[in-house]
Amino acid sequence: MGTPMIIGINTIYEHDGKKYHLQAEDLGVETATYEVRIYDEGSVVWVKRLSYSELQAQKLPKAGHEQALRATMEKTLLTVQAAISKGKIG
Repeated sequence: MGTPMIIGINTIYEHDGKKYHLQAEDLGVETATYEVRIYDEGSVVWVKRLSYSELQAQKLPKAGHEQALRATMEKTLLTVQAAISKGKIG
């Protein structure tokens, strides 16, 4: 059995003339946690770790788990974008 693939999402969000690099990365099923980072010009300006233990408890098949985790991360990145646009982050 090979090394499990780590799910991650990277996107660029532009706001007020700045380009923020938003990143969400699974830290592994052992911790059931993913980390969200915001970069501004290569420097990390915000980091938050979030649990997905509730998702883990659903005992989905691997493909379903990965799809649900990716959807959760995408929703979180949309929330982060909204916080940036409201001046709460960044």
